[in-house]
Amino acid sequence: MSALNRIFVGLLLSLFFIACSRKQKSFSTDRETIAAQIKALEDLKLNTTNGDSVKKIWLQLDRNSTVKKDTVLAARVKYYLARLYAMSGQDSALFFVEQALELIEPTTGNAKYKALIYNGIGNIRSIEAKQREAGYYYNKAATIVLSDTAAGLSTEAKSAILLSAAQNNLGTFQYNLAEKMNRSVLPLIDSLPEGHVNRQRVLVQMIQTLNTLQRPAADIAPYLHKLEELHAKNPAKYNISFLYDSKIQYYETAKKPDSILHYELLKIAIDERLHQETASSILMNNLFVDYSNVAAIYVSLKNAASAKRFIQKASNLKAQFPKLIFANNEITFQHSLAAVYRLQGKDKAAIDALNHLVQLQRSVYQSENTQAIAEMNALYQLQAKDQSIRILNENIKINKLQLQQNRLWLIISSLAVILLIIVLFFLYYSFRQRRSRQEKEKVLLQQQLLRTQMEPHFIFNTLSAVQSFMRLDKKENAIKYLNRFSRLLRSNLELSRENLVPLNEELETLENYLILQQMRFEDAFHYHIIQPEDQDLSAVMLPPMLIQPYVENAILHGIDFETGNGNIDIQFELSADILQVRIEDSGKASPDLPEVSHRSLSGTISRERMQLLGKKASVQITKSPTAGTTVILHIPVTY
Repeated sequence: MSALNRIFVGLLLSLFFIACSRKQKSFSTDRETIAAQIKALEDLKLNTTNGDSVKKIWLQLDRNSTVKKDTVLAARVKYYLARLYAMSGQDSALFFVEQALELIEPTTGNAKYKALIYNGIGNIRSIEAKQREAGYYYNKAATIVLSDTAAGLSTEAKSAILLSAAQNNLGTFQYNLAEKMNRSVLPLIDSLPEGHVNRQRVLVQMIQTLNTLQRPAADIAPYLHKLEELHAKNPAKYNISFLYDSKIQYYETAKKPDSILHYELLKIAIDERLHQETASSILMNNLFVDYSNVAAIYVSLKNAASAKRFIQKASNLKAQFPKLIFANNEITFQHSLAAVYRLQGKDKAAIDALNHLVQLQRSVYQSENTQAIAEMNALYQLQAKDQSIRILNENIKINKLQLQQNRLWLIISSLAVILLIIVLFFLYYSFRQRRSRQEKEKVLLQQQLLRTQMEPHFIFNTLSAVQSFMRLDKKENAIKYLNRFSRLLRSNLELSRENLVPLNEELETLENYLILQQMRFEDAFHYHIIQPEDQDLSAVMLPPMLIQPYVENAILHGIDFETGNGNIDIQFELSADILQVRIEDSGKASPDLPEVSHRSLSGTISRERMQLLGKKASVQITKSPTAGTTVILHIPVTY
């Protein structure tokens, strides 16, 4: 039963998995092909010649039905489209990166792409001057990198994410967090290619952060030394202005105004050249701040003439581009202007500049405060959204566990039902087999019982014949008859012990019986037995003494003993598992004479025995007033 159970369950599971695999085969093949194409595009280095063609491919993938069905693939495609649009300064970058965020955020795992998309959102928010929102996304990306769950991210991507977060944290006064993230980048830079910008950036940001934290110059010196070595090794790869700016911050910490002035002047020379070459508000503001800072340095050195000269340069730049000056840079300028007026002894002008500085700071503060409140509200909404997403993910996990549990119980229940069906089937089958055996045993017992009922009947007929010989004083015939009868009786005794006997032995017994009957009725009839040709009669098995009663009836009721011309033909024919026996007698001259009473007994027993052989067994009796009676027996046999 256990083997049958295993086969049945295995077949059921095989059919289930085949059906599922056929349904998913087409989709899985398409997904693998497109995933490989996306991976190749992600690894492709962009340049000025392939940008447009690559963008077209990404847009085709964005419209692909297979991509739309897969959340992660769709998010990846939209992120890289946003990146391409951002590189070309197009507003579509925000549209695509926000779509990528909506797709990827509710998913579990996918840390690599979440980090990239968070960083992309942070970059866009930073361009929009939403520093707190930018910081929120930058720090989420950095947290993934620091937790080492972003498998597959390149060293370049990791360093860029951490440096962006560190720079934003420095601008939003989270100095310690900025220092932590900058330090996390330091072990990564050795893996970056020679001349990579992040090799310089991490050192510049580290110096700026330590200076802001007012760490001693000795803490800044190692990083400045590394930056100098970097510029000396690859002077064409890095902007020297960053080195000058870092030295300025170092000497500010070391309280060396002369060195500060030296590098400020070097920096001004570079910024003036860049401003002349490229019209840019950022370059102009950098130069504006440089002039203001140098004026302040000259004030600290009590050099009024030089201070006046540089503050005048700043004033001229402001007059030339009044609407392009950033508010924070204007504060730096007003502070330096008040210091120059105070050095010149122009106290009223200095007070006016300071009053303007206060108003400007108040305005900037109010503007920044308003923006901060708006950004905090946005951050609150983002955090609430994240909380909802976390709760949703937890609920999804719980639902998945419940679903898995339900599936497990369903499988167990299904297997239990299947096992129960198999057990019931086995029990039913066993019951049927047992019942069939009992029926067969019952039939055999009934066969034996009926046979025992027939043997006394046969002996009675024999004794009647012997009695007749003795009464007629035919001792010699009586002795021959008894001799033949003893042989037949011995044969019957041997066969009576068996449920089935070979056909050849049954034929031999039948012929002995016919000879006895010939002797009994003084050769009043002749008989012919036609056996099957080309058949091994010893291999054909049938119930014993089944044909003899019908032959006896043919002799007693189908032979005219007065004429002595009776004839009995017995023909045997095998067809598959059915033995057909045809018994024909020549008939009596006076068929209307009443039959002998014992015919009813032998006929009844024979019919009962035939019925016990099953549906294939049958008896057909055909009577003819002139040609006697024909009995056709169909007896099931075995081989």
